[in-house]
Amino acid sequence: MGKASLTAIAQYCNRLLHVDEVNDYDGACNGLQVQNRGSVTRVAAAVDGSLATARLAAAAGADLLIVHHGIFWSARHPWSGRNYELLRFLLQNDLAIYSAHLPLDMHPKLGNNALLCRSLGLKLLKPFFFQKNQFIGFKSRTTVSRDQLAKRLLKAVRGKITVIPGGPAICRRIGVVTGGAGSELKLAANEGVDTFITGEGPHWTYALAEELGVNVLYGGHYATETFGVKALAAEVSKRFKIPWTFVDHPTGL
Repeated sequence: MGKASLTAIAQYCNRLLHVDEVNDYDGACNGLQVQNRGSVTRVAAAVDGSLATARLAAAAGADLLIVHHGIFWSARHPWSGRNYELLRFLLQNDLAIYSAHLPLDMHPKLGNNALLCRSLGLKLLKPFFFQKNQFIGFKSRTTVSRDQLAKRLLKAVRGKITVIPGGPAICRRIGVVTGGAGSELKLAANEGVDTFITGEGPHWTYALAEELGVNVLYGGHYATETFGVKALAAEVSKRFKIPWTFVDHPTGL
């Protein structure tokens, strides 16, 4: 069985994703969040870091769990109750956690946005969705019917999608930002797209989309953010010659 250094893997991912250069939300805590005894023989990838996904990773024989949403979005103390259960499980199973949020959304090759664009057949991508002094997503000029684009999204996420037909039936300027960017619909529209694809958004975005004349396609927060962790785990596997697996724990949201 192959074995790799946890420190070497974490440092490689930090460089690859330019973790230190990306402005993220408070609590994201990108990078190695929990260490193990120092060696990795199998990598698991999951969208969310939680006790449930840690159990799935351990059951798969992994000693490193790569996630998009880490475990430190809010205060974790005190280490009692469910927090203690998580900590005890990680230590007992020698399971490390590496998290990458916006760095994994933004990456031009391994990122959620780039890979969703590829799945949708969008090419010649340009930077899109300027937030926190950086572009997070991508946009593309093309000609595709709204119905056809919806079919492509449905195939890409393999689950339920929601279409708000607020814009033209033929889409020509499409912007993509995975996750929960629906609440920033006005920002997307101000950057000149006629169609915005993201994971989820609030109820009021339906009326706003109609007012702005923009199509909105929601593919699910979870489903649109499975791409990046899979790609990063595959890259680590290739680089360090250790196996990887995706542990699916869908939220339906």
